[in-house]
Amino acid sequence: MYPLVRLAKEYAINRGAPDLKPFGTHVSHHRCWPQDVDLFMEMNNGRILTILDLGRTTLAHRVGLLRALGQNKWGLTMAGVSVRYRRRIRPFVKFRTVSKAVGFDHRFMYLDQSIWIGAECAVQALYRSAVTDKNGIVDPQRVFDAMGLVGDTPTLPDWVQAWINADAARPWPPVDDGTA
Repeated sequence: MYPLVRLAKEYAINRGAPDLKPFGTHVSHHRCWPQDVDLFMEMNNGRILTILDLGRTTLAHRVGLLRALGQNKWGLTMAGVSVRYRRRIRPFVKFRTVSKAVGFDHRFMYLDQSIWIGAECAVQALYRSAVTDKNGIVDPQRVFDAMGLVGDTPTLPDWVQAWINADAARPWPPVDDGTA
């Protein structure tokens, strides 16, 4: 079940938060509750992705993306993710998520998100996202213009470009070996 209480908490906490520039960073604070854990007594990997979703949603609000989506009747979709799990998140542990857009190319926007326990990174994820309309994917430059982006846009970091290149080499659709 989607954590509606957490979503409501995030909206309440950030209702008066200042707007961020399109490439600003949003930080949110959470705790691992018993309903978040799996049989190994650590936060379930699916729940981690849901917590990151909450961070992206609040980030989208604070940078003006949700407003631009509504004004232009656009939709938003995730088109890929690469996740590194490096430290277990145990019950009742406090942690923070850090969410920010790192750049875009001709089709997609790229978001870097991480979960931190104190000074140690527990999880890091790179997301590829697209804004859509009735004709398909909306050019990200058009989206950032609608959000009020002024000035230079960041160049994608080398590690993000390497991920894009590696993902482009992956076969699609995947090969069906007939065993399923």
